[in-house]
Amino acid sequence: MNLDTLRIFCSVVAQRSFSRGAAVNQVSQSAATQAVRRLERELGVELIDRTKRPFVLTPAGEMCYEAFRELVDMYDGVIARLQVLRGEVSGVVKVGAIYSVGLHDMSHCMREFLRRYPKAQVRLEFLHPAKIYEAVLSGELDLGVISYPQSSPEIDVIPLREEQMVLVCCPSHRFADRTEVKAQELNGEPFVTFDRSLVIRKHIERYLREHNVTVRVVMAFDNIETIKQAVEVEVGISILPEPTVRREVATRSLHAARLVPDELVRPIGIIHHHRKVFTPAMQKFIEVLKEVSLPSPA
Repeated sequence: MNLDTLRIFCSVVAQRSFSRGAAVNQVSQSAATQAVRRLERELGVELIDRTKRPFVLTPAGEMCYEAFRELVDMYDGVIARLQVLRGEVSGVVKVGAIYSVGLHDMSHCMREFLRRYPKAQVRLEFLHPAKIYEAVLSGELDLGVISYPQSSPEIDVIPLREEQMVLVCCPSHRFADRTEVKAQELNGEPFVTFDRSLVIRKHIERYLREHNVTVRVVMAFDNIETIKQAVEVEVGISILPEPTVRREVATRSLHAARLVPDELVRPIGIIHHHRKVFTPAMQKFIEVLKEVSLPSPA
């Protein structure tokens, strides 16, 4: 039995998948399967019931998973503390971000981070918000960059910035010659919004409700890019974070106007497991991310 075997077992369980658990550890699915079987032989018990789809842990597997996860976390914490003592900025920082944070923003952050700390690496994934929470809890990710971050007994939040929400319409819309629009003027407008499962929709609806505004929802999507495309082809108007539409406003494929009152904002933050011991590389990555997240002019 060795630490790598325990780590693979914990990843397979956390991901509920041999293939995803293998990918986290950068080994083949066959190697992950063999590692778990080898662990079962050494312990003399079945850890995973493979007759069910998806698989489930046996009682022995449940007990071992909790204990082995603590061992792996403890080892990783020791390595992180040693790096802190040495002041060594190296190793891999595993980061997940929502799509609308922007590939440009994250790429800028990564370039600057790697320029300053060439011995470090960043593994970046763009994921759905729910997947980021899951991956942070399972240890697949060190950090998650997310909107409307929610803390919990297991999740801590580091605030990054607040993005102003603006009215967005196509260039032929009656609001397209306006720099600001009162919330009440949106009454009855065809509206393109977010899926009900997303927190941002709840905040938009609360803003409209507080200002006695009723819009006519004609489409709902789970990402900002599709919403922008629908607005461009004159399906309806929308309310979106201002930084996410700067490119379209610059090319005049969309028009953005300030909402009055303008108290609607989208907070962006970093989430991490509350037991996560930050390596110097993680700490420095957060510092660089905060720098590139400073407010810039609209």
